[in-house]
Amino acid sequence: MRRRLLELKNTGLHHLAVTGLALLIGCGSAFAQSGTPTPQDQAKPPAGNAADANANAVKEANQRKTDEFTEAQQAINGPAGNPECVWLGRRVVRLMWNDDLDTAFRHLDLYDRFGCPGGHVQAAFRCLTRFGAQIDDKVRGSLDGRIHACWINPGAQPQAAAAASPSPAPSTAGNAAPTPAPSASPAPAPSASPTPPAK
Repeated sequence: MRRRLLELKNTGLHHLAVTGLALLIGCGSAFAQSGTPTPQDQAKPPAGNAADANANAVKEANQRKTDEFTEAQQAINGPAGNPECVWLGRRVVRLMWNDDLDTAFRHLDLYDRFGCPGGHVQAAFRCLTRFGAQIDDKVRGSLDGRIHACWINPGAQPQAAAAASPSPAPSTAGNAAPTPAPSASPAPAPSASPTPPAK
């Protein structure tokens, strides 16, 4: 009986030792993982800073929009300078530029309901088409900046076109040679009554 009691005692101690060993291994790995941060972990900004940066970016974007509305209201006389007309009108121009005409027409209906002038949308889009070569899809804000500039000043001209005055192209009909341009100095006109030579 004593032997059986010893075997039972040894078996209990054996199970207890295995369980304790498993706990020690688990705690050791947990301590190893939560030790001092590595330099890679220290370089990462805390989650709070990312949220602050995101909030600041949103705040700056909202301030920029407010400044654009104020600029438009000061530069444009009449309802085209109202913030709702600026917002909807620029949106219509952007949608037309991106060939989303169905959505553009729906926005144009809303634009008209606010009493905004439709002619300003036409003039702004005409201006935007003049600057089409200068709009870069890879540059963020290139299209939006140009749309806003054209909304403020629909009569703007590109720099290259404003510097060089357009010269009229010679007209050709079929295979005929182009007609020569008139010379700068006019030829002397013949006199009405020629004087007879003296005899």
